[in-house]
Amino acid sequence: MKKEKQNKSAECPVRNTGIGGQAVIEGVMMRGEQGMALAVRDSEGVIRVSRKRMTPLSKKGFWFNFPIIRGAVRFVCNMIDGVKTLMKSADVFGESEPSKAEKWVSEKMHVDLMSVVTTFSLVLGLALSVFLYIVLPNLILSLFQKLIPTLGEGWQQFILAFSKLAIMTAYLMLVSLMKDIKRTFMYHGAEHRTINCYEKGLPLTVENVQKQTTFHNRCGTTFLFLTILVSVFVSFLLGVDDPAWLRVLKRLATLPVTAGLAYELLKALAKTDFPLLYPLKLPGMLMQKITTRPPTDDMAEVAIASFLAALELDEDPNAAEFDFEQPRSYKQVRAEAEAILAGVDEADVDWIFCAALKSTRAALAMREKVSPKEYANIIKMAKERATGKPLQYILGNTCFYGYDFTVTPDVLIPRFETELLADYAIKLVNENSSVLDLCTGSGCIGITVQKKTGARVTLADISRKALAVAEQNAVALNAPVALVETDFFSNLSRSYDLITCNPPYIRTDDVELLSPTVRDYEPRIALDGGKDGLDCYRILAAEAARHLISYGYLLLEVGMVQAQDVKALL
Repeated sequence: MKKEKQNKSAECPVRNTGIGGQAVIEGVMMRGEQGMALAVRDSEGVIRVSRKRMTPLSKKGFWFNFPIIRGAVRFVCNMIDGVKTLMKSADVFGESEPSKAEKWVSEKMHVDLMSVVTTFSLVLGLALSVFLYIVLPNLILSLFQKLIPTLGEGWQQFILAFSKLAIMTAYLMLVSLMKDIKRTFMYHGAEHRTINCYEKGLPLTVENVQKQTTFHNRCGTTFLFLTILVSVFVSFLLGVDDPAWLRVLKRLATLPVTAGLAYELLKALAKTDFPLLYPLKLPGMLMQKITTRPPTDDMAEVAIASFLAALELDEDPNAAEFDFEQPRSYKQVRAEAEAILAGVDEADVDWIFCAALKSTRAALAMREKVSPKEYANIIKMAKERATGKPLQYILGNTCFYGYDFTVTPDVLIPRFETELLADYAIKLVNENSSVLDLCTGSGCIGITVQKKTGARVTLADISRKALAVAEQNAVALNAPVALVETDFFSNLSRSYDLITCNPPYIRTDDVELLSPTVRDYEPRIALDGGKDGLDCYRILAAEAARHLISYGYLLLEVGMVQAQDVKALL
């Protein structure tokens, strides 16, 4: 056992890192010595990462290396960066068209509304912290001093300390009940687990990360507790005999020192596991039970992406900075897509944009922004269409007789003229009729007939892949049909009231003369009708009558010049 433990340690050497993090809205910020990274999963489910280099505090001036001073400065810098990062993550996750208010402020006042909101949030957050942890505890103490004039100084210090801890605990527990805050605490857990995984020397995989604890020695929650602990010590030195307003001013004046001392204490405690110091760590760990929650796997993915981006900045001086890919102007993206599709019907451009933006054609004119994911889909589809690939295969669907049908390169794309065949079929049958749709392909004829009449419909095709598409369409359109894999009538024994068929009818030599959009992409088995294009009609002429009831109907689609030849065969 001892040998196995040693081998395991050799395989997974402990790694030290100064990288720390912060949970944000649907994301995680990680900060190392050389820079900061932010990963956010946007509203479309895509993990987007930004990172930027930052000059280490120790290189900004020798005084920033002094204990206490460095902690006080880091406290202020981290608070400012934290609010900015939080607002940036919210902007990425909730990315949308600018509101009327944003447009008005930008145009009339020439300022960025988000910058105003960020500044306001920073001031409001600082004011709330001062009120909760400095003003309110001193007001509570003043109340006790009035109620119990003989209260000793020791008890007064206890009331002040207890008030601060109680307020912090109650505040954290209350906000943890909010759905969005709960998710943020889960990202906080993902941040801790990722750092713990790296420090244990394990590969940063979701599986490894999820096995780690959500507690960490350098957590901001622990720092918050230590700040309160140090403030109690500072309060003892300052005394409690002053009026409440003066006590508040003194605490505000000594706040940088309090934060600096708490930072040094946090660093020292994080470097040791000495048992006698455990009581100092325990309260912070207990509070982390409130501010961290087990994350989901997708949250762990975000934390890993952020950590790796920050780690690369620390390890590679040449690692580049990059920002989130920003939404593009609709007009700009439209111009780029039209340039790619020069010579292609403009309606195809519209349909590509409708599919990518989940929009109607009428609403396209109102669009102003295109998200990075939408942009990538538009350009991908435009490039595919530029090769000659049919739009229907690119979009994955087409409209037939008012219904949306899935189409893939395994089936022929339904044409308008085929709707005429479906229209005739609908007029010939009712809910008591049985219908066979041969060479069904996507199932567009048979499914349409079933939907419109309630008839008992069988879809038949020689291609198993085509039948899979037909089945998918039947399920999507809630059409109860039977499916049979067969070469025309070989696996069929019963008779039907109606047989419909749109068979391959292009002459073999003419297939190569077809438009590249058809010839190179649509299934040849659905196009090639033999030397004279009549091979399938000969089979139908020979066998269809045996599978029709008396006075049953056979409806066929034929090529433009084949009507008389097919009629002669029948």
